Amino acid sequence: MQKLLSIEWLKLKNYRTFWILIALYAVLLPMLNYEIANSMGNFKFNGMSVFTKSYAFPEVWSNMGYLGSYFITFLAILVIIITTNEYTFKTNRQNIIDGWKRIDFLNAKVLLVLMLSLLATIYFFILGSGFGLAYSGSASNLFSGYDKIFYFFLLSVNYLGFAMMIAMWIKRSGLAISLFLLYAIMIEGILQKILNWKLGNNYGDFLPLQSSDELLPFPMMKMAAGMMGANVQVTMPQYFVTATILWCGVYYFICRSMLLRRDW
Repeated sequence: MQKLLSIEWLKLKNYRTFWILIALYAVLLPMLNYEIANSMGNFKFNGMSVFTKSYAFPEVWSNMGYLGSYFITFLAILVIIITTNEYTFKTNRQNIIDGWKRIDFLNAKVLLVLMLSLLATIYFFILGSGFGLAYSGSASNLFSGYDKIFYFFLLSVNYLGFAMMIAMWIKRSGLAISLFLLYAIMIEGILQKILNWKLGNNYGDFLPLQSSDELLPFPMMKMAAGMMGANVQVTMPQYFVTATILWCGVYYFICRSMLLRRDW
């Protein structure tokens, strides 16, 4: 495992696109949260700032997790570019010549997905801790709502794993990125509404990307409803956790099947 990761790192450490997309994720995520917490902090209800309160513990984890789910797209695009480059520049074949098995190629990309997801989650925890301390004034509730940190990791693995599957299927970066964005932004939302309307019981919420999105829903409406004394519906996240893990397994076996059956 360490050898596979070290080889992936050798491919990436001097790759400019890698650093650009990582920088965009690392810079834009805290900037947006800072703007929301400060520029929009004047919006108040009963003398209490809705947006500023959302960055105190434990609400900060839900809020930053929801916004972070949008920025994880930068890392998903990165996974697509890295994977399709293997086919474009024939480095996948060179790996086989050097003694790799096809499954090693897949496992190297899976490890990359897991490592990027882990680093994104660590960064999410650092940012959330910083904002929470700034707007709470203490660390007494630092680990309250810690389950959202785990949910963010699952969401990251889900999005990046889905992107890897699309890249191995299409093999062309431009087309794969377009298809990923089209599905993530438009197609799945339409399918979700159709399934929920036709079948009921919110079956559409268990679609691939939506299943992890349901773990980190938009939190400010829930907070505003609570401040107004309205009843807030409690969800059952364990179903979406299970669905997310199952979908990640599906991505792996689809990629494995494609690699073993298709010519390189």
